[in-house]
Amino acid sequence: MNAFELRGVSVIYGGHHRALDNIDLHVRKGEICAVLGPNGAGKSTLVKVVSGALVPNQGSVFVLGEQLTRDRRDSARKIAVVPQATEAALGFTVREVVMMGRAPYQGAWMRASERDEQAVARAITACELQPLADRLVTALSGGELQRVTIARALAQEAPILLLDEANAHLDVRHSIAVNELVRREVQERELACVMVLHDLNAAAQYADRIALLKAGRLVAHGTIEEVMTYRRLKEVFETELYVGVNELDNARYFLPVRPQVGPFPHGDR
Repeated sequence: MNAFELRGVSVIYGGHHRALDNIDLHVRKGEICAVLGPNGAGKSTLVKVVSGALVPNQGSVFVLGEQLTRDRRDSARKIAVVPQATEAALGFTVREVVMMGRAPYQGAWMRASERDEQAVARAITACELQPLADRLVTALSGGELQRVTIARALAQEAPILLLDEANAHLDVRHSIAVNELVRREVQERELACVMVLHDLNAAAQYADRIALLKAGRLVAHGTIEEVMTYRRLKEVFETELYVGVNELDNARYFLPVRPQVGPFPHGDR
């Protein structure tokens, strides 16, 4: 079963600019779909459409077999989002911010149940935030704050997880840790996950399927072997890339190739 599906989705800005152009895309339970493409390709717009934050001008969005509604509480129970950038919530601790992920399940008084406490504790542990749990989020580094945002999304316990360049502010170790965490959560809880990435190697290592966007159009959607080819990547990113295969695990890897220029690129002799 598809966890969510886009059918003929188009988003038009300013009456003429098509940020998304007739997109058909689906992601199944237990699957990570990495969305790749250059700046301005429509990746973040796609996340906004799937999350319900943006209503497409054309087409439909289906979540768990039903058309996505405008009910924010209902959407938050089904879809958790980790945005590109997060502002620190003034006056709140890490634990309190992660608890905000439980808001869709709480009443008007926002009283935490035992299940809420368990979900928050699990998310804090998964994101290695135990030593920071009682610290004010305004005292955190950018990378630490991003891990808090990921923990808040996990605490929602939604079946669909959207990450819009969630690794942007993380160092190498924590970036790998987040990718491993997402992979584990997807497998153990059978989540459907969309990861917007710029890192081609991370996409090849962690994704089950790839959606390749350029100028709002879906150039290709399929397995890593089908989509992440030299020809397609060069077409989309308009640059030379070396595509290799690691003999140890048969995983693909990608290296940017420096443009071939003469010793005097500016014509000075």
